[in-house]
Amino acid sequence: MKGLIIAGTNNLFTVECDDEITRNCTIKGKVLKSDKQFYNPLAPGDVVEIEIDPLNDEKGQILSLEPRKNTFLRWNVKGRCPQLLASNLDYLILVTTPDEPPFRPRFTDRALAQAEHQGITPVIVCNKWDLAETMQTDGREEEFEKIERRLSIWEDLGYKVLRLSAKTGEGMAEFAELLEDHLSAFVGQSGVGKSSLINVMDNSCVLKTGSLSKKYGRGSHTTTKGTLVHLILNEALMEGVHGRKADIIDTPGIRRFVLDDIEAGDVALYFREFEPFIGKCKFGLGCKHNSEPGCAVKEALENGDITEERYDSWKRISHEIETGLWED
Repeated sequence: MKGLIIAGTNNLFTVECDDEITRNCTIKGKVLKSDKQFYNPLAPGDVVEIEIDPLNDEKGQILSLEPRKNTFLRWNVKGRCPQLLASNLDYLILVTTPDEPPFRPRFTDRALAQAEHQGITPVIVCNKWDLAETMQTDGREEEFEKIERRLSIWEDLGYKVLRLSAKTGEGMAEFAELLEDHLSAFVGQSGVGKSSLINVMDNSCVLKTGSLSKKYGRGSHTTTKGTLVHLILNEALMEGVHGRKADIIDTPGIRRFVLDDIEAGDVALYFREFEPFIGKCKFGLGCKHNSEPGCAVKEALENGDITEERYDSWKRISHEIETGLWED
């Protein structure tokens, strides 16, 4: 029978099977046929075929993997191979914050590029928006304006951006409506409040949340492995209607997001505003978009079709790939 991967590490996976029994399953022969070596062979959201253990109905073996609609992954530096985070997604929810932990737009730009590469629809969620509003009253207006500008740049590029707060409830109803009847993965740095958002959307779901390091302003890894969670959306967010559902993959907090299978010279292909100008430079596809004469990308930058912020982000990410030196 078929089953849905809920969670798993190494060679032990929790599989929700078609007969409504959730089983602990191992991979038969320990190897799934694949043209690529992964840090982990399966991810939450994968659909597999299993056979039931004849001696224990609560166990089974995974025989094969059904074709995936898509995958979201990153390069695992320690394991030196790609790491699957989630499969068969409708949305990739990129969670960030204006503060606590600090706003890091280049993390989001990296994840956006990876989502574009994988053909997944991203949604940017700026949680803890109550902290952004506080910035405007405690002498941090300039910092707030920079955050608002970057969010507006993403919006102008066609990305959906939600400003919300799990603490105050601001924007949560719109967020729940978006997620209803879809499978979405939450991705972000530790401490941005992924688990808190899930807890608000389904008040019967209690995921562990953590506090921030006072020294570094970073969160601890309270979610240690990706897990698919079936939510019964809080009726208070759904106009009093009970029983509306959404599926969420809560991924572990990522401190450093490293792109997978994207060469430095190809990063521009996954920056939406760059794409119309690629290949139109005087030196064609060989242009580095730095100081070459007749560069269509640089002309677009001067004309305002590409913003300084995104150009700088593209330049830094390309440099990170070239050097292998990635920033947090």
